[in-house]
Amino acid sequence: MARATSPYGTWSSPFSAADIAASSPRIDGARFVDDEIWWGESVPAEGGRVTVRSSSGETLLPMPWNARSHVHEYGGGAWTADPDGTLFFVDAGDQRVYRVSRGGEPVALTSPGPNHGGLRLQNGRLLAVREDLRTEPHLRGIVEIPTDGSAADAPSAGRVHIQGADFFAHPALSPDGTRIAWVEWNERRMPWQEARLRVAAIGDGAVTEIPTRAALQPEWASNIELLYADDPSGRWGLHRLQLDGIHASAPETIAPADADTGYGLWVLGNRWYQPLSDGRIVAVRTNGSDEVLLIGADGTVRTLDVPASAHASVDDVSGTRVLISGGGAAVRAGLWSVDVDTGEVTRIRGGEPTDPLWMPPATRVTLNGANGPVHAFDFAPANPSASAPEGELPPYIVFVHGGPTAHVAGAASTAIAFYTSRGIGVLDVNYGGSTGYGRAYRERLDGQWGVVDVNDVVAAAHGLADSGRADPARIAIRGGSAGGWTVLSALVRGGAFAAGISRYGVTDLRALAEDTHDFEKYYLDGLVGPLPQAEQVYIDRSPLTHADRIEVPVLLLQGEDDRVVPLSQSETIRDALATRGVPHEYVVYPGEGHGFRRAETIVDALERELTFLGRAFGFTPDL
Repeated sequence: MARATSPYGTWSSPFSAADIAASSPRIDGARFVDDEIWWGESVPAEGGRVTVRSSSGETLLPMPWNARSHVHEYGGGAWTADPDGTLFFVDAGDQRVYRVSRGGEPVALTSPGPNHGGLRLQNGRLLAVREDLRTEPHLRGIVEIPTDGSAADAPSAGRVHIQGADFFAHPALSPDGTRIAWVEWNERRMPWQEARLRVAAIGDGAVTEIPTRAALQPEWASNIELLYADDPSGRWGLHRLQLDGIHASAPETIAPADADTGYGLWVLGNRWYQPLSDGRIVAVRTNGSDEVLLIGADGTVRTLDVPASAHASVDDVSGTRVLISGGGAAVRAGLWSVDVDTGEVTRIRGGEPTDPLWMPPATRVTLNGANGPVHAFDFAPANPSASAPEGELPPYIVFVHGGPTAHVAGAASTAIAFYTSRGIGVLDVNYGGSTGYGRAYRERLDGQWGVVDVNDVVAAAHGLADSGRADPARIAIRGGSAGGWTVLSALVRGGAFAAGISRYGVTDLRALAEDTHDFEKYYLDGLVGPLPQAEQVYIDRSPLTHADRIEVPVLLLQGEDDRVVPLSQSETIRDALATRGVPHEYVVYPGEGHGFRRAETIVDALERELTFLGRAFGFTPDL
């Protein structure tokens, strides 16, 4: 079929905003339960709530229940299940832990008040990270919750195993139930900077302190052998040690590599590896994108042929089968069951192969930046039914991820195809400070937020223009949260971008420092500097201070209930743009927090972004 010739940005596309909102389920953990597989899944059409579904087609957590934790604000680990089919979950509304049998009504296991998350059920014992924000200072710890409901009305609602540190994650019981391992850190360091591994004997309280740098995910291989991830070499890798009473052996590195098994501990439910009963380990390794490996008991490594290559999680194991969720370069986000011996891969949910004519795999690119190489993924315009007039260069959007200690991995995405299928390219940038490339790359941003990240996205824009891949007059920048900060900071600098889209972006560092939540209370100390010593730096780097330098159109999108980046952050920059007469649009979405979850919000935001770009770049898009 002959291609229709029309300008970039105007191409007809099969990817509507409504399709994007309904596609590619967001998987939130998965478990083997008897002869079924269960998984958590967000439902945009139901207000973005998280339900639990089974491979038999059953919705196990009906409306209005919502499995979502608020621990550390970002939550995670909000549900688990026992082998017989009893579901345990944290409800978003009251943060109590509930038990529900198939077809029954949920029964509360904890009292109202504290938040719970990071649920872990081992040998019939239910562990959780508890957070009580009613006290000053706020109190956190690891608790064991009776599953019979006997403590539901008690103020403590469970046995406290560990407390005293500022934050906790990854509780793990030894197979005989006599010891517990966990990760903890203090509020002045983020967990990717410094996190400690601890082991305690249950009953006598004796604690073994394991020397670590930024520990993640302890798992017991036996009653005396403990596995965990850490990055003493500058890359997160697996380690093994032996425990004799309270004494620990020197750690042994398992299959070292120039890649990471682990990334920023923003949420509590991540699983980067799982040990098998025969001593082998299934693990994710990340160097920009992911691969899933089988590590033999002798240290040999074999890559598993699985579709997941972006934010892959090894959610559960049963015999030689593992459950792996994530995105992929040539598949939509999904969940797969993989037999590590036979190589059989079964698609459980999502994970449909993408059409390479509409969604070709991204191209890895490395650009020269002021602070060193800059990594990115290039999604060029792609539409088998359309072509641009000869000589026309496409408009592009530079995507900037949030965090900032996070990364993108080049996954196929209908949200990206929404643009590329219409003739708008996308360059997804992992600026300095991103995870996925080792500690040295992460630490480029130390003290330099608002400098290194801006240098890198500007270098990305110049690279697009200089290589002839994009029209230099039609390059926009888009980001959310920390990414929104970089968007506005880049617009302040000027010269690279012709339009900007900020989703719940940071605009005023001093206000953020005053308003932010516990988990990120001292995050800015590392990214910018400590207050009050660095107050002038906070003022100088804030986009709000230099809003008079923004000369291009801006779209601001904000959740009304955002507790991470409050509404006031967007309102102040809106007022500054209005005062100067800069073309802008400001939209507030009721009921949305930090990140948009409702179908109607996702649809409206995408359509507004596309219409905004059309106005800025002089084309009429196909909605």
